[in-house]
Amino acid sequence: MEIWINPACSKCRGALDVLDGEGARYTVRRYLEDVPSADEIRDVLGRLGLEPWEITRTQEADAKELGVRDWPRDEASRERWIEALAARPGLIQRPIITADDGTAVVGRSEEAVRDALSRS
Repeated sequence: MEIWINPACSKCRGALDVLDGEGARYTVRRYLEDVPSADEIRDVLGRLGLEPWEITRTQEADAKELGVRDWPRDEASRERWIEALAARPGLIQRPIITADDGTAVVGRSEEAVRDALSRS
């Protein structure tokens, strides 16, 4: 199991608390420092069953600068979104937990983190 975190994020710290409380074995990836490639983002999106615009933090300054709120949310624009996430990882919703069964969750709630635990 791997968890993509920003240590400054309270949701990330909460997810780590749940994982630690359950004695889970996991690897931490500080994704702002160890930036995921476009291919890794595509893989995580497939595991999540989501589109890139569904994991984009549209209220961030970078998002406003890029104008992502106005970008089309369709297959033709998918790569543009993925490339933006790879170029500006602060736009990626967090934390993302990849489970051992090949799925992933956005672990913003205790329930979501426990869901990931149940898959590992």
